[in-house]
Amino acid sequence: MELHGTDNPGQKTPIGCLTAEQGAFSSSLPSIVNAFHEALSGLMDRAGETYWDVHRAVVRLDESFDPKAIRAWAKGEKAPSTVASMEIVRRIERHYGLPEGELVSRLPHRARAAKGHLLEGVTASERRRLAWHLPDNFNALPQEQQEHIIEWVRRVIISGSTDYRRFQAAATKHRYAIRFPGVAYGRSEPSIGQAATEAEDDASTGTDPDLQSGVVDAPPHLTMEMASLVRFKTSTLTAFGLRRNGVWGEETTSQKIEHLGLMLGALAASPKAAVRGYGVPLQHLTLGLLVFPGVWDWYVQWRERRRGFYTAWEIDMLRIALALTRQETGWLRQHGQLVHRVRAIPGLVTPEEIERAKADWDGACDNFFKHATSRVKEIQRVARVHRDPFEPIMPVLEAPSPVGEYRKITEEILRRMPDPCRYPRAAAEAVRSFLMLRLGLHLGLRQKNLRQLMVCPRGQTPRSERQLEDLKRGELRWSDRDDGWEVLIPSVAFKNAHSSYFGSKPFRLVLPNLGGLYEHIDTYIRRDRHLLLAGAPDPGTFFIKTVKQSSTDPAYDQTTFYEAWRLTIQRYGIYNPFTGRGAIKGLLPHGPHNVRDVLATHILKQTGSYEQASYAIQDTPEMVQHHY
Repeated sequence: MELHGTDNPGQKTPIGCLTAEQGAFSSSLPSIVNAFHEALSGLMDRAGETYWDVHRAVVRLDESFDPKAIRAWAKGEKAPSTVASMEIVRRIERHYGLPEGELVSRLPHRARAAKGHLLEGVTASERRRLAWHLPDNFNALPQEQQEHIIEWVRRVIISGSTDYRRFQAAATKHRYAIRFPGVAYGRSEPSIGQAATEAEDDASTGTDPDLQSGVVDAPPHLTMEMASLVRFKTSTLTAFGLRRNGVWGEETTSQKIEHLGLMLGALAASPKAAVRGYGVPLQHLTLGLLVFPGVWDWYVQWRERRRGFYTAWEIDMLRIALALTRQETGWLRQHGQLVHRVRAIPGLVTPEEIERAKADWDGACDNFFKHATSRVKEIQRVARVHRDPFEPIMPVLEAPSPVGEYRKITEEILRRMPDPCRYPRAAAEAVRSFLMLRLGLHLGLRQKNLRQLMVCPRGQTPRSERQLEDLKRGELRWSDRDDGWEVLIPSVAFKNAHSSYFGSKPFRLVLPNLGGLYEHIDTYIRRDRHLLLAGAPDPGTFFIKTVKQSSTDPAYDQTTFYEAWRLTIQRYGIYNPFTGRGAIKGLLPHGPHNVRDVLATHILKQTGSYEQASYAIQDTPEMVQHHY
């Protein structure tokens, strides 16, 4: 039986048995009292109790709970933050005859998840991910209900219960890609210890769970080959004697490096490991292998076995090979010396094929070009779409006002924002999350443009359009003419820079001051960015990561920005029936690209105009009509 004390410290009676004086005032709290510590100290004063009295009333004899914690709560010095302390608060509610949740609802929103959940057989890393989404009374629930809650959180919030997400979660457990240290856009020579890490998060290209999964560095000769290819496709002028058709931008370069690293990594992976690669010795890998049909046939079929069917990914990879072997402009075709590094691979490349390629490199490229062209047509006929980009946000898209529905998430962030005086860094992170989603909704930008958006505080001189063109980035700056926050992005910064939408003109939009947007922008620039930087060099971008011991670089990359957005959706977007937190029922985890879908669908529903929708996401009506 739970015990509580009376006026006689030695006498113990069941909780809930209150004196007449206690019952006269404990049924409700004054509406003007909002803070937890004020409510608690008021109850104690009116009951004539000290923190020792409350401790004796609610803490069992066999429990060890520091009475000074209750004193700190009443003074506002600390707030309950563990599962055990939340249980004590619930007992205090019963002690004073309050409705369940009366005191709990007045607690300041926590900066972190409550500690102390009893989770057997769960690793520390998963425990941290689960804790935020478990109810405070989790430990008191029956084991069957606990297991049901954990299963739901894992399936819906952590992994996002789509077929693609389940495949993704399984695939990322077994990494195999090859990294190319220092090979990246704008680098003419590789440098050890640095790697390209970005890829465009775009629904039109499709994502893959193996990206960013490199586990071994390429040998020096292979790194130099990749550096030569990147230099060929990115330099302003081609080397003397070489010809090319088109150039790669920064995102395309990073994407091609990663995709080729996956292919070569699959060839090198052990056939006995979970990846079931081909086991080609690392020192035998060379880009010269890409001219041999047997290598490509094995790779596309390996991907089909791994996923269960063919997708557009295999088609895109074959098209890379077609471009590299095209007559006159293909990089591989113009680098026939690579064949001398090719070694026979049983079942893939025979010694006879190598000798024929040495004797007639152009002929070998022609044969492969015909073979790959035929393979593209065959795979196109049976390819399936694995990832439905709209599935995670379907409850939003089906709402009468998709933008209004999605804005519920930003309202949930503000409603649950930690106290900036008590938890300044957590409050700064909440403001950052709020602004990510709000600016995403207003601007309809791709992830890269939103992530790389620079900032010019009020009173400072903004960058010129020429400077922004050189940086290939936009800027958020204060416009005295419009008396508002303006976003200016040169057309060259966009993926579709040559689209008829831009006509070589920059994108310019003055943000509407709705829902306190300007106030939060000002607070973020004046206070929160400095807290998040923690003294680290400022990259100049509007959005920055939280600098801490394990993450000293404040600049976001494609992966970390996606993770920040996804974490915001997990914490504030997905309605959790077990905690009551979250804004939208049926929502699933997703990244920043989905906000473009929300915005375009909203405008189509409101106006029925593909042209208006195309303006919102900086694209052409034809592209919007095809995609939506």
